[in-house]
Amino acid sequence: MAKQYETALDIGDRLRLVRVGKGLTPEEVATATGISRAAIYRYEAGNPIRVDALGKIADFFDVSIASLFGVGSEFIASAKDFFERMRQIEAVADQITALFGPVAFLLTTDNFDRLLKQLLHESVPEAAPNQQSLDKEIEQILKILYERKSAYQYRRPNIVSLVSAAELEQMLLTGLVGRYGLSEDIVAERKEAAMIEAENILRLMTDQPMGVQIGLVEDSLPGASFQILKNGPSSVVAVSPFRLGLYANIRVGVGTITSAHESVELHQKVTADLWHNSKKNVDAVERVKQIIKQHSK
Repeated sequence: MAKQYETALDIGDRLRLVRVGKGLTPEEVATATGISRAAIYRYEAGNPIRVDALGKIADFFDVSIASLFGVGSEFIASAKDFFERMRQIEAVADQITALFGPVAFLLTTDNFDRLLKQLLHESVPEAAPNQQSLDKEIEQILKILYERKSAYQYRRPNIVSLVSAAELEQMLLTGLVGRYGLSEDIVAERKEAAMIEAENILRLMTDQPMGVQIGLVEDSLPGASFQILKNGPSSVVAVSPFRLGLYANIRVGVGTITSAHESVELHQKVTADLWHNSKKNVDAVERVKQIIKQHSK
């Protein structure tokens, strides 16, 4: 269980996340709440916050005090804000259990990073409103994602990744595309990119680098991806409707982040069952080799 002073320190991160998500400056929050700008900066830096000030800020942001304390669930409808919150949590996590299809972003290659901007732009329909603001938001999302991966590679927390065999096959069959209807030449290039990621998964399974465990799941998976992030005795669950890579989604859905005991416990049971029944080590390597061979030219 997290110490109470650690919970209080986390409020600063949450205050900043909500403020940035609403497109507000510290000056605007100060003016609206009657709290000094210097105090807003101190609170976001993790300094103790007065109860009356917390109430004023929560009312202005239209969020619950429980949410700012991390007692309840955080509901985040913006992909940018969700990824930023994940960056904050990953920065102190010592273990990450990821259920993603087909691959977890933190374990993808540099080639995937180079392709990601194009994938995200492809995923936005031409008729989508606010195209200009979406372009800016994609740039912000990419910056956050690259910072997350850089931090992971520097800190190297333990990561347990559950990979769906069915979605891995779909990725190789379809290629890493953001939408339907691309030209044959582009699809061929994207199939090559998908193969690079599949071969990277195989390499990780074969080499077994320290701190990385991968299980290949043949069973059906939940509709939404999720992660369990552990920091000492504390754990949070992040459930994401947002998707990178194959048919990316950065526009629609509500992400949930919670430290509620029941949610953490239930998600831990799901991952434990999936991990127990997944193929690992030699069995996983042979199955991925088989999948790659079926889709090789």
